[in-house]
Amino acid sequence: MLEDKSFPVRVTAKRKLKQVDFQFNGRDLRGLEQNPETKSRWAAMARSGKKVMQFLEGGRYVAVVADGKVHFYPRKE
Repeated sequence: MLEDKSFPVRVTAKRKLKQVDFQFNGRDLRGLEQNPETKSRWAAMARSGKKVMQFLEGGRYVAVVADGKVHFYPRKE
């Protein structure tokens, strides 16, 4: 539940990762569970059992929450 609204959690077709589309502060965002099979440091954390969730806006990664901490990606202009 976010801002007194609930949003359905879906599962991606290929990798069976959880994802949720939601609105926050007027922005359309997607939360996507980290794929542990990639080679990123976030995937390594996911493989070790940590909860890692990527956040996208308009198809671009904007942030990641890993081990309870938010990391914002720099904006590319």
